[in-house]
Amino acid sequence: MRGVTTSGPCWRLTGTTQDFLRGSWRAERELADHRSGEAGSFLGVATFTPQGTDSGADGGTLGYHEQGELSFGRHHGPASRSLLYRSRSDGSAEVLFADGRPFYLLDLRTGYWQAEHPCGADHYLVTVRVLGADSLTEHWRARGPEKDYSMATTLTRIGGPQ
Repeated sequence: MRGVTTSGPCWRLTGTTQDFLRGSWRAERELADHRSGEAGSFLGVATFTPQGTDSGADGGTLGYHEQGELSFGRHHGPASRSLLYRSRSDGSAEVLFADGRPFYLLDLRTGYWQAEHPCGADHYLVTVRVLGADSLTEHWRARGPEKDYSMATTLTRIGGPQ
């Protein structure tokens, strides 16, 4: 169980957020639209890989890319998304949209994190919990005039720490 120690009900990291995330993960997601009553799922692979030559003393930037199959309502087909995780000197990571716009701050060193992201009149809340050396969950709740949904994702490492 390299990179993680147990302390109480959560797993605590011994390194940085990026140290923990780097590598390939199986991504399983459940989605629920609370307005329409539709539900869905996503199954795929997510990778956190170093980006370009950005590998400074703070850990640089990891690119996040997930690709898989989405089933939601009547839709069944391929789906993907990309984000950037820029390391911060304190061990946390600034999560950015693929185009570089700020999204939220993520700090997994205690094994648990909550963050908010306002988007116009809509509000997003994410809760992330490290379950062990090779697993974490991410729960999103989005509410507002345009959205009312929840997503629960479990990432399980493929092949051990990188």
